[in-house]
Amino acid sequence: MALSKKPVTGMRDIMPDEMQVRDYVIGLITETYRSFGFSHIETPCMENIANLSNKQGGENEKLIFKVLKRGEKLKIAEASTEEEVVDFGMRYDLTVPLSRYYSNNSGQLPAPFKALQMGNVWRADRPQKGRYRQFMQCDIDILGDATNLAEIELITATTTLLGKLGFENFKICINDRRILKAMAAYSGFEEKDYDDIFIILDKMDKIGRDGVAAELKECGYADESIDKYLQMFAELENESNGIAYIGEKLKGVLDDSVAAGLSQIVDTVEATKACKFDLVFDPTLVRGMSYYTGTIFEIKMDELGCSVGGGGRYDEMIGKFTGQKTPACGFSIGFERIILILMEKNFKIPNDSEKIAYLIDKSVSDEDRVKVFVEAKKAREEGMQVLVSNMNKNKKFQKEQLEKEGYTSFKEFYWDTWNK
Repeated sequence: MALSKKPVTGMRDIMPDEMQVRDYVIGLITETYRSFGFSHIETPCMENIANLSNKQGGENEKLIFKVLKRGEKLKIAEASTEEEVVDFGMRYDLTVPLSRYYSNNSGQLPAPFKALQMGNVWRADRPQKGRYRQFMQCDIDILGDATNLAEIELITATTTLLGKLGFENFKICINDRRILKAMAAYSGFEEKDYDDIFIILDKMDKIGRDGVAAELKECGYADESIDKYLQMFAELENESNGIAYIGEKLKGVLDDSVAAGLSQIVDTVEATKACKFDLVFDPTLVRGMSYYTGTIFEIKMDELGCSVGGGGRYDEMIGKFTGQKTPACGFSIGFERIILILMEKNFKIPNDSEKIAYLIDKSVSDEDRVKVFVEAKKAREEGMQVLVSNMNKNKKFQKEQLEKEGYTSFKEFYWDTWNK
């Protein structure tokens, strides 16, 4: 079998210029989130297949890279079901592993616990721009806090980070799964149909209200319920305070604390903005994960025309491991998409130390080569990044390649450098 130089489809090699940006962003993420009290943790890249396929991951559960049993445990010829040959899976996000991590280690962690996770995840997805089968995720989560303080901290920390990366005028959309359910109940839909209705509602920004109405009718829902449902969205477009409107409209169906809590989150975040962005109540925001139980949010940027991050409250997931309900809320930024935007903008790392290349000609003696390394050591101690390399025959091309990697100055050493 011939060897292939190309990476596996949906996965990629990362070149040095991008890696420098990635390293910088990872450092800034760590610094910023730690300033908000988040602690950096790490979980394994594999989880037990039962954890990953427990009907909490939505469509992602169809995209799991499954790992076969090994050695004597693998008996493919005798197997009649997948469960007999598969025991592990590559994690498709960081939330399920975090829930397992917390349930296993909560006795050694503070309460509430503020976690920062960064790492690769894997999904057997169809690759496209900004979407890969292996990609970095970056999550912050607050576990053990049932109050709105968790949502406020998550949104504030995330937007502070984006501001430090030079992003502004983006949009944070916010909603609550309880509002979604209350609107459906108020309209007369049955609870068993909610998930199917929300999947259609999630297309509102692409197909409009008429398109949503048509798809709901195709599914056989009553015209009266469809009209009542979509009328609320039409009325909301003309309301300056959509949260207050929906709270009043759904009295008796929606607990008063839900709208009040959402308003508190919006008002507090607006008062403490670290950069320019819009925090918008979006009643059509669904978020695909079935594990969300309350507040949900999503980042939208004009540069990509799609979501570049999101999250929400998932108060029931950890309880599936421990048997005890544990409040939890998280926010994930689309690390790969943010890097894509920065690379397309030719992002320059601010206050980066000077990068200088020392090029040694073949005429330099062994004794004088030692002097080059001594000089390079002194320059590094002064804070410079110094590359020491032999000079190529095509010196012009060598410099051009180094300039692409950020080297701004060059020093050439010849046999007579110290004897002029």
